[in-house]
Amino acid sequence: MSDFDHPMFRWDRDGEGVVTVTMDDPDQSANTLNDRFSAELPVLVDHLYAERESITGVILTSAKKTFLAGGDLGMMMRANDSDRPRIRALLDGSKQQLRRLETLGRPVVSVVSGAALGGGYELTLATHHRVAVDAPGTVVGLPEVTLGLLPGGGGVVRSVRMFGLLTALQDILLTGARFRPAAALEKGMVDEVVATVDEGLAAARAWIAANPEPAQPWDRKGFAIPGGTPASPKVAAVLPSLPAVLRKQTRGAPATAQAAILAAAVEGAQVDLDNALLIESRAITELICGQESTNIIKSMFYDMQAINRGANRPEGVPAHTAKRIVVLGAGMMGAGIAYVSAKAGLDVVLKDVTLEAAEKGKAYSAGILEKALAKGRSTPEKRDEILARIHPTTDPADAAGADVVIEAVFEDPELKKKVVAEVLPYLASDAVLASNTSTLPITGLADGVPRPEDFIGTHFFSPVDKMALLEIVVGAKTSDVTLAKTIDIARQIGKTPIVVNDSRGFFTSRVIVEFINEAIAMVGEGIPAASVEQAATQAGYPVGALALMDEISLTLNRRIREETIAGLAAEGKEKPLHPAAAVVDRMVDEFGRGGRLAGGGFYEYADGRRTGLWGGLAEHFGASNTEVPLLDMQERMLFAEAIDAVRCLDEGVLRSVADANVGSILGIGFPAWTGGVLQYVNQYKGGAAGFVTRARELADRYGNRFSPPESLVRRAESGEEYT
Repeated sequence: MSDFDHPMFRWDRDGEGVVTVTMDDPDQSANTLNDRFSAELPVLVDHLYAERESITGVILTSAKKTFLAGGDLGMMMRANDSDRPRIRALLDGSKQQLRRLETLGRPVVSVVSGAALGGGYELTLATHHRVAVDAPGTVVGLPEVTLGLLPGGGGVVRSVRMFGLLTALQDILLTGARFRPAAALEKGMVDEVVATVDEGLAAARAWIAANPEPAQPWDRKGFAIPGGTPASPKVAAVLPSLPAVLRKQTRGAPATAQAAILAAAVEGAQVDLDNALLIESRAITELICGQESTNIIKSMFYDMQAINRGANRPEGVPAHTAKRIVVLGAGMMGAGIAYVSAKAGLDVVLKDVTLEAAEKGKAYSAGILEKALAKGRSTPEKRDEILARIHPTTDPADAAGADVVIEAVFEDPELKKKVVAEVLPYLASDAVLASNTSTLPITGLADGVPRPEDFIGTHFFSPVDKMALLEIVVGAKTSDVTLAKTIDIARQIGKTPIVVNDSRGFFTSRVIVEFINEAIAMVGEGIPAASVEQAATQAGYPVGALALMDEISLTLNRRIREETIAGLAAEGKEKPLHPAAAVVDRMVDEFGRGGRLAGGGFYEYADGRRTGLWGGLAEHFGASNTEVPLLDMQERMLFAEAIDAVRCLDEGVLRSVADANVGSILGIGFPAWTGGVLQYVNQYKGGAAGFVTRARELADRYGNRFSPPESLVRRAESGEEYT
């Protein structure tokens, strides 16, 4: 029977007095913590209290594929200081309703089918028992930290009281980890796992029958936080090290959300639950109204969502699903491409010059799968199924019928053309012809190919199985059909595709060189190399620029520079030589230090492992220049990339701001707290105008390469942002 009529919550009471409340927003494909939810939750809770005497229990479930998604990120992204009172009131109001729900005096069980992340999982924490349905989309967790936020619906407070302070922080809150049903059960984040929703409802009714008068652990007399409070000896022995661990993990980079989580958890563990909830509200209000969360939400949610939904995909082209792919070259990149393709269900032909090399490429996939098996993330059947899809070969004829080929051989234009020509006669007549290159212009590689309209660049990032980005490069003759197909293939193999137009270095490889060169130039100015590396990591880069240069190799850096100069000269253009060039030339020519694979570069290596910075840097380049402020060092790197990204936009290399922001974070490690390379300009103090003023200061101190482009100056004068 139903005696409650509200669109968000469907109410069904059975003959035993168990009420099943089904969340089913009529205006959205997913249930979210939107205005409707916020307005109707108090009405639902009021009705539960009004009917309490006739109720024996409550089951919360969902009619959608998503159990309940998180809060209104658009509102959070737009929030500023003036919104603090309103946001605080919203948070406290929703927490009050969840608190009333868990103190209803009747058993409340959540049956989770689909994603219950952030606010969705916080709702389940306010129920007495959690049942998860082992369906493909079911996942639970508190991932707010990944958006520069913290759980604001009681997630910090209840997780600390449920799992203990250290476990909650280290395993759940600071990681933002997402847990599939089996892992969630093992962690204690859910209490039961069942196969179907019907089984979940039955399990919920059984638990209600067996627990007629439940109470949350923290509402029971004598409750103590598992593992102890911050004052208990065991926790007190570990707790002081957590800030240091956090600094080590972030390498000194801005980590506002992590610091706020740590503070809210520790402070909240020392007071009663109601005051702990107030502490949590205060902390998340500061984060919501701060700039860092705005930056991250814009890039890693809205920009990412736009890209993954096909913002770059030409309209009117039918959806495409690849079935058979040929990967040419079984080295690190080719092996990685083969793995992600086979994992996605494609039949993979992995070709190399020798069968031994091709088999070695397949062995790369076997190694990944064995590790997944050892960690319980896969099964022998799944491993064997994926490996069976990879066919090592040396015979071009084995490419028969393939609808996509990706060459991943050495960065030599003639070699790339040769290996594609070998398999071309055997491919499907409309197969996508793709080149995995990081710098070579696609238009040039398409020269001589019978079907240049089918030729496109697919710049993967290493390691392919871990890096989410795919930079798709459109040549002068690449057709919209080929671009649309390539975007579909990227999504099919689980990659986030940005689309850029052809040029030397495209977007990512071109811009990251500016970051590296600026760091190298500082070494040439006599700034201690250790300070340069520290400036990079404290700015938020995942690795120091000198360490990254060693991985790429100094000799490759020089070769790219020389090819770029030659390419520009052929077009009648000239680019001033970066001061880093002199340092690289001395490192290679005078000292024979070409990078890690050459045995040494800016760092020393033992058995391929980095052991420390090369002592000769101080001897040959000096290390006495301590006058350059840390902020200048950091902003020289950040501004170098941002200014070149503006040029990429001006030159038509970049097609959108979203591509710039997402590509810079996912592909080349631009600090995530900035929101990406163009959002960095938007969010700089004073906006674009403040950025221009600072760029001119850097240009006066360190060189004209920091002079802001005219387009940026005009944008600053008009008060526009990059959107």
